Amino acid sequence: MFVPFDTLPGESKIWIYQSNRKFSDEEIQEIEAELKFFTENWISHGHPLEASFETRYNRFIIIAVNQNVQVATGCSIDASVQIIQNLEQKYNVDLLDKMNVTFKIGDHVAFKPLIEFKKMAKEKAVSENTIVFNNLLNTLGELNDFWEVPANESWHNRFF
Repeated sequence: MFVPFDTLPGESKIWIYQSNRKFSDEEIQEIEAELKFFTENWISHGHPLEASFETRYNRFIIIAVNQNVQVATGCSIDASVQIIQNLEQKYNVDLLDKMNVTFKIGDHVAFKPLIEFKKMAKEKAVSENTIVFNNLLNTLGELNDFWEVPANESWHNRFF
């Protein structure tokens, strides 16, 4: 059962997927339509999940579920991964590789493989104050407070 993203409680479970390229506005419209259909019909053990999604910066897909209402379990989580895999194929993007880093350079959102980001840190092309996206968060509350942070406040700090 789809609900507006901003109505979900802070302890809602989230999954953050980053694209290796920016989506066009048209692609975002199509993706949002597919995700809306998915979340409207997403179930766990026959019970509807109170769920939502957001796209941000034309690069991130965030899926959220209120586990106070119904817990997302193995099969329902597999279904969400399946839709992400379908989007990967349809748009020829990588959404599941966690070995990439997305960060800000001014207002621009940049994407690099982890090894390149480490090299940039070593070469001082990025710093501890570079805003990074911490996609390892688990709850909506964490997303609101700790998603866009200076590198020294996330797991990225090991590179400095």
